[in-house]
Amino acid sequence: MGNSMPKEPNGTKILVSYFSHSGNTREIAQQIQRLTGGDLFEIVSVQPYPEDYDTVVEQAKKELGMAYRPQLKVLLESVAAYDTVFIGYPNWWNTFPMPVATFLRDNDFSGKTIAPFCTHEGSGLGRSVADVVKACRQAKVTRGLAIRGGSVKKAGDQVSRWIEEILNLKIQGAIL
Repeated sequence: MGNSMPKEPNGTKILVSYFSHSGNTREIAQQIQRLTGGDLFEIVSVQPYPEDYDTVVEQAKKELGMAYRPQLKVLLESVAAYDTVFIGYPNWWNTFPMPVATFLRDNDFSGKTIAPFCTHEGSGLGRSVADVVKACRQAKVTRGLAIRGGSVKKAGDQVSRWIEEILNLKIQGAIL
């Protein structure tokens, strides 16, 4: 599993941050990390989400309605060193989960390029990119990428084309 892409394309320092419940978003984040050489950071809530699908769906709906911001297990020291920040999440109720809202609130993305990506089971990006724009008004937010959860292991070409487009670079010989 290698690629011939330089660690920091175009001299850009990259962070690949993500929240994953079932592992699908983690898979896409790892693909992005391998393609870009960026640093990987998992957004994890102190209080774990239930594994049962119906229970997590109901909890996510309640949290969204309350604008709840859960405490995160690990805080990122600073995004200051990064030029581009990929932010990944499953699409829950047409937007990102509340741990991502906490991460966006707790970091200063002024002057950064933010590249949102999500996994879903039919709802695409929903309104999540617009919500990222609202949460990070001083950042440049790129076109988002949506990957159906059941297709994450086969999404390498789609992921690399998206990275090439948003970072304006060419990935040579990328193998996922």
